[in-house]
Amino acid sequence: MRDIIVVGAGHAGIEAAFAAANMGIKVTLITLNSDLMATLPCNPSIGGPAKGIVVREVDALGGVMGRMADLNALQIKMLNMAKGPGVRALRNQIDKVKYVRDMKQLVLNEPLIELIEDQVETLIIENNEVKGVQLKDGTQLLSQITILTAGTFLASKIMIGHDVTDSASDNQETTQGISNALSSGKLDLIRLKTGTPARIKRSSVHFDRTEVQPGDEKYNFFSWKTKAEDITLPQLDCYLTYTNIPTHELIEANLDKSAMYGGKVTGEGARYCPSIEDKIVRFADKERHQLFIEPESLEMETVYVQGLSTSLPANVQDEMFKLIPGLEDAEITAYGYAIEYDAINPIQLKKTLESMLINNLFFAGQINGTSGYEEAAGQGIMAGINAGLKLLGKEPLILRRDEAYIGVMIDDLVTKGTKEPYRLLTSRSEYRLLLRHDNADLRLTEYGRQVNTVKDEQYAHYLNKLEQMEYINEQLKKNTFIKSDAINAKLVELGFKDLNERTSAYDLLRRPEITIDVIKPFLDFDLDVDIAQFNEIEIKYEGYIAKAKREAERLKKMEMVKISTQLDYNEIEHLSQEGREKLSLIRPETLGQASRISGVTPSDVTLLSFHMNK
Repeated sequence: MRDIIVVGAGHAGIEAAFAAANMGIKVTLITLNSDLMATLPCNPSIGGPAKGIVVREVDALGGVMGRMADLNALQIKMLNMAKGPGVRALRNQIDKVKYVRDMKQLVLNEPLIELIEDQVETLIIENNEVKGVQLKDGTQLLSQITILTAGTFLASKIMIGHDVTDSASDNQETTQGISNALSSGKLDLIRLKTGTPARIKRSSVHFDRTEVQPGDEKYNFFSWKTKAEDITLPQLDCYLTYTNIPTHELIEANLDKSAMYGGKVTGEGARYCPSIEDKIVRFADKERHQLFIEPESLEMETVYVQGLSTSLPANVQDEMFKLIPGLEDAEITAYGYAIEYDAINPIQLKKTLESMLINNLFFAGQINGTSGYEEAAGQGIMAGINAGLKLLGKEPLILRRDEAYIGVMIDDLVTKGTKEPYRLLTSRSEYRLLLRHDNADLRLTEYGRQVNTVKDEQYAHYLNKLEQMEYINEQLKKNTFIKSDAINAKLVELGFKDLNERTSAYDLLRRPEITIDVIKPFLDFDLDVDIAQFNEIEIKYEGYIAKAKREAERLKKMEMVKISTQLDYNEIEHLSQEGREKLSLIRPETLGQASRISGVTPSDVTLLSFHMNK
């Protein structure tokens, strides 16, 4: 009898396995092909708006994605630097070959993870409880808990034009057996669709006809552990080009030949990562769309064309490239395709990511209706932590919406469900100023320490950072200036009036144009600029942050009112009919979660609150 079995070694599966292993639990990790663990079958990048913050959160909880993304970066870029700190996020272009190889070695080096290379044919479910898995040859592996991170491998189909094959990404085998087992367990399955662009030879691109998109000169990192000297791979440029009216006319003329518009696709596509066909139809007024040409690996001769995901036939893809500036002579090494697959309706999950219907069965990643490597990793580490805590007989770890983007994502999934591949966006959070790239470790490291996924070295680094932040704040308040001080000339140069009274460095940082870099030469103490920049944000946005924390505190009070998942909502008089139906279906665990269910009115929440008080 094994402790925990993790099915699938994608980004969700690997984080789940390492989380449980860090807690001292033996894990069996099952994958079809160990050379494709944590593969990047679509875009060769990790991070981006909201997603990059999730990677930082995974790292703060003791996960592995952030460190691997840093060490395999081909371009490092902090996005949205011209905007407020609440939407800034890191994105790394990744050497997808080395990343997978390094991740496999990391797994092999972990003594508590047993790696099995095989196909899981089905789940063993008895009396609404998962008992383990059955492999393709009939071998049964029993476990106390099973975590299913099957990605897009359930009953998946690859579609290029009207050509359809039963296959998963990277030409791996798909399985129908797991879908059948879940359906037999009364889980509601949904059909989703996503896709990927063609890959083309780098040597066939006319880069002089495109716009260069360089990375940052000063590096930021996902992991607490990474230093500048750890970045050993050469840093490469990306390039920008555009579609045009002739491209759009060609696509419009061939829409009926695409899998999506030709009737082959039955699943719902990704709204926030649409195919080029979808863009042409939905945004018919646009004369062009951005296309980013991105490196895939130093060991590959191909580049990725971000923004050109398609399921058009091969011959139409050939013609399409000939019309795009810089790509007129592109040599296609692999054509773009759509992939359709089974997922579960995530409203059937508890906030721990355990099934409400099948005991000891946890889910994480694209099988929960999400899209993206980062969303998968965030779910994976939480599924691994909560599976481990259940095995150890401890209380679960539930992250609130004001504590993490991971908390926002999981709450969205289990409370609202999804009918299309879910993508995490900064706009999904009510507390963007609290959930920043720079403070993920301050928000979550203590939680990781409590559940034992954060080890001594990381925790010591975190405590040292707290100490330095406090010291910097104290010194900024002690360092004061008057008109005769040298800093006054700098302030006047920036457009401020002369100092007419003694002012602290702390108060100067409240001014929008004053940064830590401006005042550093005039301070009488040494400081770590990276840590001081965090202090600067906290000082500048002090009022807004305080307001957000007050609002979060109100939410916290509602989240503390627990609701039994066995509650009979028919016993509560005067609930609206829709509210009663939605509450009975979703089974919220707290009053706060109930208040966020679509169709549940404020008066329903009041009635429910009165009932709970009784």
